[in-house]
Amino acid sequence: MTTDPRMQELYEQASAEGGLVVYAGGDAPEQAQMYTAGFSEMFPDIDIEVTVDLSKFHNARIDAQHIRGDNRVDVVHLQTVNDFPYWKQHGLLQPFRPDGLDQVDPDFVDPDGAYYALFVFAFSNVVDTKVIPEEQAPREAMDYLRPDLKDRIVLTYPHDDDAVLFQFEQIIAKHGYGWLEKILAQNPMWVRGTATPLAVIGSGERAATFTSFYYLNPPAGDSMRFLLPKEDFFQAWYQTGAILKDAPHPAAAKLYMSYRLSQQAQQASAQWPARRDVRIPGWKPIDQYGNTDPRGFREFMLDRARVERLRGIMEDFIGPVQGDNPTGVDRTWH
Repeated sequence: MTTDPRMQELYEQASAEGGLVVYAGGDAPEQAQMYTAGFSEMFPDIDIEVTVDLSKFHNARIDAQHIRGDNRVDVVHLQTVNDFPYWKQHGLLQPFRPDGLDQVDPDFVDPDGAYYALFVFAFSNVVDTKVIPEEQAPREAMDYLRPDLKDRIVLTYPHDDDAVLFQFEQIIAKHGYGWLEKILAQNPMWVRGTATPLAVIGSGERAATFTSFYYLNPPAGDSMRFLLPKEDFFQAWYQTGAILKDAPHPAAAKLYMSYRLSQQAQQASAQWPARRDVRIPGWKPIDQYGNTDPRGFREFMLDRARVERLRGIMEDFIGPVQGDNPTGVDRTWH
């Protein structure tokens, strides 16, 4: 139960609506627990349904549901930050300004409150320190060319995930396509989804990746570590959220967005919070790292010609994406 009067009022209204449906960008079904656990503990009367799938599939579902006039979704938060200005322009979003929004960088908040950052995700180096000690882990792009890492690297297809694609673009801008050719000579395992490398590393099949997300501060006993480069680029962006105009459960949607931006939820972020007044122990705020560029990623995502051209180049170098959707969600499911 919350002690916040505004959320308590929304909770009472939401309890009468019968549920809440959230589309969350991600690439593993178990990621839904990041969004249901704390919310359900605080608001047990709300039957929350979170579907995790690749953002590039969720956005198409939202558009198709709008065309059909049968929207069943209340809230979306996705990696495809380019979708939100489009949806606002076409009248698909319901403005709402939860408490705490004033603590979010205004550059990542729509002036009308139609959409805004909810938290920060980042992709960088991940290793199992039982296999590769932290002091020996690869951190910079050139480290992945070490002879001892041949046949031991697992990477997400950059042409299957725009955030990874931007990451590759930035690394190549510094080290050139020769670096990519040398990476290919290391015989990396290419996979779909940025959670997949974690499972591959956990199984012992491969040892390192730079295209995955992991907890900044893992629980005690966890040997997996998320390690930032000191010089090279790492990918970070503000995961953006919004309430759909035709949300079937509008009070529950507002309650969810209010909770997501509450200090409690922000402090529990797996990685960086969106609020500037919340700090994660042992880590600087994301805007104090000079080797990442959330604004640059947004510009990249808005330039679809740039994205598609680079995607084609990556496919030519690496080969076509192979494998099933890592979330297991049927593309024809709405």
